Amino acid sequence: MSHLSILPTVLRDAEGLASSLEALKLSPQWGGTVPGFADEAQQVLLQVCLVGGERLGWMRQGDGSLALVADLQRLSRAQELQQLLGRITRRYAAEMALRQASTLCAGTQVSVST
Repeated sequence: MSHLSILPTVLRDAEGLASSLEALKLSPQWGGTVPGFADEAQQVLLQVCLVGGERLGWMRQGDGSLALVADLQRLSRAQELQQLLGRITRRYAAEMALRQASTLCAGTQVSVST
């Protein structure tokens, strides 16, 4: 039997996460719920539907961070979850660095290619 897991992350900027997911061609959707086993579901701020129909979502925590919400047991059987989460985290870090660089260097265009 699997169930939804809620894991804390260091991610804080939902717009930056959405841009990162788009750059990875994951088609983020705002709002909704991530379904789990039986009638279990969790409201999320942002989510993506993966190739096999499984979902990853992020919900806002009390400290302002975004927690990952997913049926990790089911996902770990379906695909390389650690690699996917690593790609998302690296892209998010690059997105945040680019945003900071754009702020610090006003008038300069900064971008990253994948």
